[in-house]
Amino acid sequence: MSDLAFLDSTRSSYDFVAAGYSARFADELAEQPVLRSQLTLFAELASGRAGEVVSGPTADVGCGPGHVTAFLREQGLDVFGVDLSPGMVEQARANYPELRFEVGSMTGLDHPDQSLSGLNAWYSTIHIPDQELPGVLAEFHRVLVPGAPLMLLFQMGDAPKHFAEAWGYDVDLVLYYRRPEAVTEMLTEAGFQVMLTTIWEPTQVQPKKQAAFLIARKSD
Repeated sequence: MSDLAFLDSTRSSYDFVAAGYSARFADELAEQPVLRSQLTLFAELASGRAGEVVSGPTADVGCGPGHVTAFLREQGLDVFGVDLSPGMVEQARANYPELRFEVGSMTGLDHPDQSLSGLNAWYSTIHIPDQELPGVLAEFHRVLVPGAPLMLLFQMGDAPKHFAEAWGYDVDLVLYYRRPEAVTEMLTEAGFQVMLTTIWEPTQVQPKKQAAFLIARKSD
């Protein structure tokens, strides 16, 4: 797929906030056992320890400053990070120089068909418009081997919202809130089988907001 216009504001916004974002979320996983547990489960599926087929590395798409990629590596995965923002990739490479990070878009991943054993997309499909999301899920399907797991994490809701400020910075971002049932339907149409849906309500977030984890596998 060609680069789409909505990606420009997303890329520039995350470039602008990259250093502050990296500092803010550096210790996120240490403070969140729910997040760690979901990542650990995904790592077991992608590594083959749960009886799944393994062939190739795992991608952390929308990796930001790299802390999730690093956690997955600690779980034994051969994992690399991909992010739309060169600024975020620069932060990730500085934070974790031993790991591989690349600039890329989930609308067109620079990887061959059936080359990845897993794909994690945490809070990264949230900036993809509804009409573009099926194409992104088809791209995820293309790069995964049959039986490989896909994990998504996204905020729950019914309508998009534009943000002109986030994390203390001026930005131009649209966040697409979604219901897990709608995403499940899109995943099924893209050739995935949803294995697990988990609804999470972080206690430290006010006002209260729910998020959904979906773990699916590429159908054989």
